[in-house]
Amino acid sequence: MPPPHRDQKARARPSGYAARELVVECLAAVLDRGRPLDDAFDAAAGMHAEALPTRDRAFARLIVMTVLRRKGQLDAVLDAFLEKPLPAKGGLIRPILLSAAAQLLFLDTPPHAAISLAVDQCRDNTKTQRFAGLANAVLRRVSTTGKEVLAGIDAVAANIPARLLESWQDAYGADTARAIAEASLAEAALDLSVKSDAHAWAEKLGGVVLSTSTVRLARAGRVEDLPGYAEGAWWVQDAAAALPSRMLGAVRDLEVADLCAAPGGKTAELAAAGARVTAVDFSAVRLRRLSENLSRLNLAADIVEADATAWDPGRQFDAVLLDAPCSATGTIRRHPDILRLKRKDDTSERVALQRRLIAQAARLVKPGGLLVYGTCSLEPEEGERIVDRFLAGSDMDRVPLTPGEAGIDGAWVTAQGDLRTLPCHLPNADPALAGIDGFFAARLRKRA
Repeated sequence: MPPPHRDQKARARPSGYAARELVVECLAAVLDRGRPLDDAFDAAAGMHAEALPTRDRAFARLIVMTVLRRKGQLDAVLDAFLEKPLPAKGGLIRPILLSAAAQLLFLDTPPHAAISLAVDQCRDNTKTQRFAGLANAVLRRVSTTGKEVLAGIDAVAANIPARLLESWQDAYGADTARAIAEASLAEAALDLSVKSDAHAWAEKLGGVVLSTSTVRLARAGRVEDLPGYAEGAWWVQDAAAALPSRMLGAVRDLEVADLCAAPGGKTAELAAAGARVTAVDFSAVRLRRLSENLSRLNLAADIVEADATAWDPGRQFDAVLLDAPCSATGTIRRHPDILRLKRKDDTSERVALQRRLIAQAARLVKPGGLLVYGTCSLEPEEGERIVDRFLAGSDMDRVPLTPGEAGIDGAWVTAQGDLRTLPCHLPNADPALAGIDGFFAARLRKRA
């Protein structure tokens, strides 16, 4: 009898198999090929679109995120049960084991499901067939005694790269650095910026309203299925990322340039507040996403594809908002691939770019106008030091924040009056509602 057609074979596979295949393919792309998580996940999900219900796709992403957050701990537990290291050319065996171990140790997946699907994955791949027995034996030991091994592992030391932890210790002290690390390993809540009536939308969505007027949901499911999405009543945006726009104050009828604008959360805020916004970004792909977001929200802005370091529209603006490209270490809760991607140390290149950007942004500000410079980085060399160096030779001055302004907690305001949120800020009795992205922003005014 001829072998079954590929589609027939796919239909014969057990429930949940396609989701685990997506997980393994995505992990291999991130961990072995250095591909960013969102790109890797979308590419892998596209290959399984027909076989993957929405619920399974969400579970697959949860597994991937858990592995990327907890890979140090997962590796340590697996290695405790491996008699010898896995071969360098073992194909997908390590991602298969990581996926199953994450389900067993952190996601409470029934052992028979996690183990049998992992073994099936090994058997279905020519490069991992020989590891099927090993996977079965190791994962059975993980399911029975793995949590005992896990209990003896320091999550911070195992999962946070030493270079990051040392940087945070230098900037904030050992205790705060550890609190940042622990918060960065937690799953982030879903934050929404709403056009109006935050309390009504919080009640409708089962969320809470933060001091910043952000609506926060602990567990949301598929975003597109939530009330208010289709009619454009709100957009997804971390509470910290929503603050720099609000630091400009009342912007109705003002001309505002939003530099490095995509995917558009800050542009949407400014447009919803009545500003005449020009959104600038160098990426055509990202600008298409910005345009789609604005269309859903029934908001408008002038969209310009340009390099913000050299963009010269021949006029100046009442205010300029610059959310500069950075290491994004403040967003590890939402982007745990930052912990795993093996990047060269390009800090000096990023800093040089940030200096060029803030200098050009300042040229676009009218006399008496405001510039807000921000980054989602925890590293002072990308935040405070950029601004201090810029101000030393500029015609601009800091405009310090007042605690309580725009709902900004006093603990988030530095001695110089800048915004500095940390992932360990915004504690809550319910861990699912705690935390905030790490963000820095400074408000400057050009002398008249």
